[in-house]
Amino acid sequence: MLTRFSVLSRIPKGVWVLGGVSMLMDISSEMIHSLLPLFMATTLGASVVVIGLIEGLAEATALMVKVFSGAISDYIGKRKGLALLGYGMGALSKPMFALASSSGLVFGARMIDRVGKGIRGAPRDALVADVTPAEIRGAAFGLRQSLDTIGAFLGPLLAVAFMLLWNDDFQSIFWVAVIPGALAVVLLFFGLQEPQTLVTHKRTNPVRRENLMRLGKAYWWVVASGFVFTLARFSEAFLVLRAQQMNIPLFAIPLVMVAMNLVYGLTAYPFGKLSDAMNHSKMLQAGLLVLIAADLVLALSHHWSTLLLGVGLWGIHMGMTQGLLAAMIAHTAPAELRGTAFGMFNLMSGIALLLASAGAGILWETQGAASTFYAGAVICLITLIGMRCIPSSYRQA
Repeated sequence: MLTRFSVLSRIPKGVWVLGGVSMLMDISSEMIHSLLPLFMATTLGASVVVIGLIEGLAEATALMVKVFSGAISDYIGKRKGLALLGYGMGALSKPMFALASSSGLVFGARMIDRVGKGIRGAPRDALVADVTPAEIRGAAFGLRQSLDTIGAFLGPLLAVAFMLLWNDDFQSIFWVAVIPGALAVVLLFFGLQEPQTLVTHKRTNPVRRENLMRLGKAYWWVVASGFVFTLARFSEAFLVLRAQQMNIPLFAIPLVMVAMNLVYGLTAYPFGKLSDAMNHSKMLQAGLLVLIAADLVLALSHHWSTLLLGVGLWGIHMGMTQGLLAAMIAHTAPAELRGTAFGMFNLMSGIALLLASAGAGILWETQGAASTFYAGAVICLITLIGMRCIPSSYRQA
């Protein structure tokens, strides 16, 4: 068995660069997103339903756009240009948050930001698969996710520090977030050299029926798994809103995202490495059990200590499943259709996220916060039972 050091030393430079780019952009994005639900609820007076719809539409758009960018990257045989376009849109959207004076303007900025995320997502993930040997793809995706999540940890931490320093001045913090976003684009432009030849095949439309038919039942099982996982795991904005109910000082509420992303970042690589050596289906089922525990703790929580326990369990679930699902897509899809495969996967996940976040907001408003998390636990339980009943021949991923 490879040691941790030997695995890390084999991970290509391109994966480290893409991880660094993801980290910088996540610092920028999470400085804003960790405060955005509070900014909308307190400064702009938006309801939880509106916040849920904005979050769901924005995140779902990002995931849906990936199907097109992934297919385009397969067709032209290049990924870096699309990734640069996506990261550039993300960087350009950041000043819009600082200038926003209504929920509509926030929605516009979120859509531009998330469209950029959608454009870059599938080509970036396909690049990781393109440059990484098959036997260490779980570790490579776990590493990229860990670096990405370090950014998601540092972003809210910086937001808390600046909230203290500048007396809850949201707009000033949003302006600072512009800097790491710009650095991400610079690092990608100068730091990554794309492989000379991704694939050697005749150019055809990747989303033609005959090409999609080449994505076999094992691939579509992974897509279905990602759909139900996302349906059970609504936007993390609801973790922030749950913290607001715990009488936590306003400046400290983003620490909830710090805690979640710290756990996520610390567990993503170890679980990714572990996934290279164990049954993927069993690991997904274990992830569902952890998410059920997280939902139940968050539903029953009345104190910041139990809230942090639930948030920590949520982060462990993310570390167990997100890199694993990406590695499973790379493993089950033909090399010349990887961009399309990641795009289709994220299209279905986007639909699920829109449904989940909108439904979570409605449940929150009509039945209370606890009902939102109970519903997530029920969906997880149904999914777990379904996975246990599916024949193993459909789960060879």
